[in-house]
Amino acid sequence: MAYRLPPLNALRLFEAAGRCLSFKLAAEEIGVTPSAVSHGMRSLEDWLGTALFTRGRRSLELTEAGKAFLPRVQAALDMLAIATEEIPGRQRQARLSVSVAPTFGVRWLVPRLPDFNALHPGIDVALDTAQRPVDFPRDGVDLAIRMGGGDWPRLSATCLVGEKLVPVCAPALAAEIATPKDLAGRRLLRVRNVSEDWEAWAKLAGASGLSFDHAISFDNIDMALEAAAEGLGVAMGRLPLVEGDLAAGRLTAVLGPPRPVATGYWLLTAEGSLSRPEVAAFHDWIAAALEATQQPE
Repeated sequence: MAYRLPPLNALRLFEAAGRCLSFKLAAEEIGVTPSAVSHGMRSLEDWLGTALFTRGRRSLELTEAGKAFLPRVQAALDMLAIATEEIPGRQRQARLSVSVAPTFGVRWLVPRLPDFNALHPGIDVALDTAQRPVDFPRDGVDLAIRMGGGDWPRLSATCLVGEKLVPVCAPALAAEIATPKDLAGRRLLRVRNVSEDWEAWAKLAGASGLSFDHAISFDNIDMALEAAAEGLGVAMGRLPLVEGDLAAGRLTAVLGPPRPVATGYWLLTAEGSLSRPEVAAFHDWIAAALEATQQPE
């Protein structure tokens, strides 16, 4: 059968522009100019014989034809991407895109990436730190590292390591803290989007009566840990994020042992992607690296 199909690249441009409703954002995502996207859409509309977009001075909307066409194009591109991922005997690719939260990336992954590069010099790892859900395989991301409880439907998910909580502070302050009662009068450092971590640790450790009257809140974990290292107070450390600081002596764990919680770090990818040599190589390396850092209770 001879297929009568529009140019594949034009369909790729249309999917991005239709999803973003912006030629500029579609161009940034794909790595072309907005004029290239606009020209591609004009060519596609001419080929189809109908308009796909209504163009305003500051807006872009799908026409009824565009609304009907977009989900079918997305489904077709998804099928092509998945089929490509699952080709038996596919050769290793030179580039691997990994989506990772900035804190985990900076504090754990980046210091260890040279080890992966030494083992696999032919694979270039590109890190994507945009904090958004990844749409495999449409986003062009091969793997994602996410913290959560394991609810990852329709994905291949591997739990890399469970999270553990332990209070941390500067070494000089740690010398003054032997029991939970010694936290009284100390400034506790909290992170707004995980503000329940102190309460979770207290329940697991049997520590009651924590006071947050003089607590300081931060927007992210990095700032709280830096403040703790500077002696401002006691932060809640999350293993494996604080492993480097503990090993370097910048922070000291107090009131241990670390308490396991229900959340952990998971490696996510599209179903079937682990058959790709470069994806499997990163999967095996990071799983082994995190396992090696775990210490017995």
